[in-house]
Amino acid sequence: MPEAFKNVFNPEFVHELIGRIKSCYSDFDEVTFQALVFDDNWEARELKQRMRHISICLRQSLPEDLSAAYDIIHQVAIDFGEEMDIAPMVFPDFVEHYGLEHTDSLNMLEHLTRHSSSEFAVRPFIIQDQDTVMNLMYKWAKSDNYHVRRCASEGTRPRLPWAMALPALKKDPAPILPILEQLKDDPELYVRRSVANNLNDIAKDNPDVVISCVKAWLGQSKNIDWVVKHGCRTLLKQGHPEVLALFGFAPPEHLSVTGLKYNNSVSMGEALNFSFELISDDIQPLGKLRLEFAIDFMKANGKQARKVFKISEGAVHEKRKSVTKTFSFKPITTRKYYKGEHGLAILVNGVEMTHSSFLLCP
Repeated sequence: MPEAFKNVFNPEFVHELIGRIKSCYSDFDEVTFQALVFDDNWEARELKQRMRHISICLRQSLPEDLSAAYDIIHQVAIDFGEEMDIAPMVFPDFVEHYGLEHTDSLNMLEHLTRHSSSEFAVRPFIIQDQDTVMNLMYKWAKSDNYHVRRCASEGTRPRLPWAMALPALKKDPAPILPILEQLKDDPELYVRRSVANNLNDIAKDNPDVVISCVKAWLGQSKNIDWVVKHGCRTLLKQGHPEVLALFGFAPPEHLSVTGLKYNNSVSMGEALNFSFELISDDIQPLGKLRLEFAIDFMKANGKQARKVFKISEGAVHEKRKSVTKTFSFKPITTRKYYKGEHGLAILVNGVEMTHSSFLLCP
């Protein structure tokens, strides 16, 4: 079984943290700090709860003057842990929790994001003073450090997972667009992926804004084409006709789906196997296709909820194509399965071509 994420905050992490702090702050009371961290509720805390708890323990153990505490954290955070490690995000969390009124907090977050990420921590500052912080994010987007550039995009995502939402930017994402414009062709995929994810967030509340970006950006470069395509993934899964057309997926009026075969029933933990054929009803080949299947999952409340999954995408030069696919009902952490009737649909270029049902059994 995979290691729980919360266990990145473990005795080894705390030991390294203590050693780093003591190297630049000799008055640090490591015995008291360990006792504060590993209290009676430690094991029950999940990832973000452990992170915040350590931040609180640091505040109790570092100098009362926040500027002095920042000086220590500034030194400790340099090259702490491995790149892309979650654990060093405890330092931006400290700033988020205690530094909202401190004048140097945003400078601290810029320093810290070079060694972990301040994408969560910067968000309360945006909510508190959006105009000032968004202007700063635009400056970060021009940084020579790709971690800082990426944080300018990731930190301003309206719907960043595991983070507080940014309601004003969900309503009006216009302040984000200059940042994304600056970063859309960034040399680092790490940054470009964040731009695409930000676009995808915006699309959930303001699809027209994203469509305008696609129309303006598409065709400028391969990198930008990838960004806008990945940023439209929700709209593509929703079968948005204008977005599908922008990427060359025409209505599938010239083809049909035939011979759908599938399991009438599937036991929990086993797989649904299905196959079908695509046939051109015209003299032309099948053409550019985006093939997907959807499962209408039974939920705990007895209603169904649809999830769309991609099969393939690309030009098909033949007039007939056979497709075979498998979907596993083995337990996963991100989805819970419930017995009962489920739906199976085949979609071509966003259009549902056929629909059937099957039973998921205990």
